Formats: sequence, structure tokens, C-alpha cells
Amino acid sequence: MTNAHLVAGGFPRGSSAGHDIDSVRLKILNILATDPSISTSVSPDFEEIESWLSFSSVLITYVAGPFPNSQQSEAIDQWLEKGGRWIALHGTSGGKAVPLEDGQPGRIMTRGPHHSLLGAYFLNHPPIRRFQVDVREVDHPITRGLPASFEVSDELYLIEMTRPEESTVLLSTSDLPIEDTSPREFGFTYRSDSSIGADGKTRVLGYELKRGDGGVVYLALGHCHSDQTNIQPYVHASVSPDGVTPRQFAGPWENPVFNQLLANAVTWAFAKSPRP
Repeated sequence: MTNAHLVAGGFPRGSSAGHDIDSVRLKILNILATDPSISTSVSPDFEEIESWLSFSSVLITYVAGPFPNSQQSEAIDQWLEKGGRWIALHGTSGGKAVPLEDGQPGRIMTRGPHHSLLGAYFLNHPPIRRFQVDVREVDHPITRGLPASFEVSDELYLIEMTRPEESTVLLSTSDLPIEDTSPREFGFTYRSDSSIGADGKTRVLGYELKRGDGGVVYLALGHCHSDQTNIQPYVHASVSPDGVTPRQFAGPWENPVFNQLLANAVTWAFAKSPRP
């Protein structure tokens, strides 16, 4: 029997934090359930993560707020070094947001140890929009069988790569103006857009980061919300011409290419992980 541990939850504990986490949790569990040799445990956050990882080969995270503290990050790092595989989705690159020091409206994401561990630091995202994703490293196990590019409706994450030299870029986009034109009251503030690559236009949306005998695959895609969990004040015209947020939004989760990415990630994780 192979064990996986799924962390799916919002902050504060028990909240949705603007995402349909129940739906995502079920979708991931259904993917894992197709293999009867996989036994999966579930948590809403990273509490007692050291204990769960002690008998797990794979960690999967879909969170909106929870993040591992210094001690928990160290435990995950040691687990990765020994061969663990981490599939990190969407809000895993977030963390603790604090008010701006100048007293201006808005919040900024603070950096934590988990951002170095994960390999990415979330800055912000503009309103939900439709955009093109370019597939890189087409022979990689995560991208195998995918088209050269695909369109998706989602939150277009602006992430800073914290360990670019050690990462293999799998997904990127150039489908956003160099200047992030998000309204000031929307999302988070950042001091500089460190998500833009050296070419001045490309932003990374997915990568593999090798760590000892293990590794991380991070996919920035993955927003969804229900009528009860939605906190999006408006969306881009490419999703809704009048800017009104759809009451139900599953964007990438209804996209066959994204679902193939997830299936590939699960295959990658278990194929390369040591089986207890």
C-alpha cells in the first residue's frame, strides 16, 4: 500500500477563503481512488505534517491561506531529500498577507521559508480572465501528451521563481501586458513585478524543482468557486462581457488539458516515489 497525504483547506481553519475547496478535495480524492494501492489521508492545513509525512510517499496541496511554518517547512524539506514527491497547486505559493506599512489601502504578501522550499512566491493575480498557456519541455512526464499551447479561464498568477536555476519550467504565459493593470483595491500589492522573465514578457505558471532524491511540481492554475464561496468582485470581459462574476466557476477544472496535467502529475509522483 502506498500512502498519499492531501492538504486542502482555507484560512481561518474551516473556511473556504474564496475557493470551492470541497469540490477540489473530492476531485483529487477521486483521481487517487482510481488506484486501489493508494491510501490517502486528508488535513485542512499543515498541522502535524511531520507525522503524516512519516508514512507518506506523496504530498498534494491545494490551499488558500494555510502555509507551513519554519519547523514544518524543515520537515517537508527533509522528507523531499529522502525521496518524497510534492504536487503543489494554485494557492500553495501564497502565505501571510499584511497591511501596507505606509497606511495605504491594500495588503502585501510576506515571504516565508516555505517560498524557498516550494520554489515560488506569489505576488498577485489580476481578475479571472481567459489566457493562453504555453507548454514547455514537451517530453517531461508532467507535460507528456499535451498540446503546444492551450487556453484556460483562471486566475493568472504572478509568481516569482525563488530557485530558478534548480527548476525546470513546464508551463508559462506571455498573455498579459507587462504592466499589471489590476485595480489597486483588487488582490494584493507588490513593490516590483518579479514574475516577469528576462525576456520582459514571459511568466512561469508551472515547474519541477528537484530536491535530493525527491522533488516538487508546482502548477499555478486551479481557481474555482461556488455561489457560497465566491469573493471575486468582478472578472475580465474575456470570461464575462459585463464583468459580472459567474456564480459557479470551475474554469481549469473543466479544462481537459488541465485535468491531463493533474493525471500526469499523479503518475509522476507515484512512479518516482519510494513505495513503503
